[in-house]
Amino acid sequence: MFESVEGALTRLSELERALCAPEAAADPRQFAALMREVKRLRPVADAFCALRAAEADRDAAQALLQECGADREAREMAEAELAAAEEAVQTQAQRLRVLLLPHDENDDKNVVMEIRAGAGGDEAALFAARLFRMYSMFAQAKNWRLDVVSASETQLGGLKEISFLIEGEGAYSRLKFESGVHRVQRVPETESGGRIHTSTATVAVLPEAEEVDFELDPADLQIDVFRSSGAGGQKVNKTSSAIRVTHLPTGMVVECQDERSQYRNKDKALAVLRARLFEIERKKQEAEIAGERRAQVGTGDRSERIRTYNFPQGRVTDHRIGLTLYKLEAVLDGALDELIDALLAAEAAEKLKAAGESV
Repeated sequence: MFESVEGALTRLSELERALCAPEAAADPRQFAALMREVKRLRPVADAFCALRAAEADRDAAQALLQECGADREAREMAEAELAAAEEAVQTQAQRLRVLLLPHDENDDKNVVMEIRAGAGGDEAALFAARLFRMYSMFAQAKNWRLDVVSASETQLGGLKEISFLIEGEGAYSRLKFESGVHRVQRVPETESGGRIHTSTATVAVLPEAEEVDFELDPADLQIDVFRSSGAGGQKVNKTSSAIRVTHLPTGMVVECQDERSQYRNKDKALAVLRARLFEIERKKQEAEIAGERRAQVGTGDRSERIRTYNFPQGRVTDHRIGLTLYKLEAVLDGALDELIDALLAAEAAEKLKAAGESV
């Protein structure tokens, strides 16, 4: 572990020197990348200092215990101090182990999210719309920017599917666990008999791929321009600003008509396409690694789920870690941090176990 700490501290010193160099500010993108790495490594340095301080306290408590002699009261006090110091050492050592775990290179990226109604018809579409509202409120609480790329609405106000971008510091690191099938159990407003229905929606969370991550060949793209659809009257876009991008080798199609600007729609559509193709390549690489995680989105069948939202009982259950919270409305209003923090802790525990460390 301490070899890893030494490497992290050496790298942190190199980064700090690089940031002080006059040429650092010449390339804003490179400067931002350096700052992100510094921000990731700084907690390692802080945790190492805290561990050394805890070890010093433990050594002092051990020395005090040896000096107590036959004084029973003094020995009891020294033993209590030693026990507290030992616990602090273990806590700081565990914190350092977690911080030294392999870093997901996508954690600092923005995300492309896609929600699709699954089993359940109109009720599934209404649930998909509720999930979009939940992520919108979560993003707003984090001061992240959310841009809709495309959406297909139902007459009842639900969503058959929606694609959107979320831009913000650490967006992927917090939202990556939302990928999968979400299940809802509730009594629909249209249900006269009061029976509980089960519906699903699938969520995909993709790291936004920059051109340096995945380069699109213009020869592989077919870009069509068409007139945006609207609700009529003033809302109809009378210019051809909507964009449809087709990736010819895969047949993948992305449309965007949310913006009045043709160029802005094109940028959004290309961002989504790049993220999808980047994810395909990433999964090919992960498939070669033992213990690959399951694919993000299943078939949408009711039996597949990562999380259940039960309205009659007011509870949310994440089935991956067995966590149940009886605060359904708060979660649906964007209070996702408690769930996400628990998932992060579980992931860290799995990584420590895989690395042969005791949790």
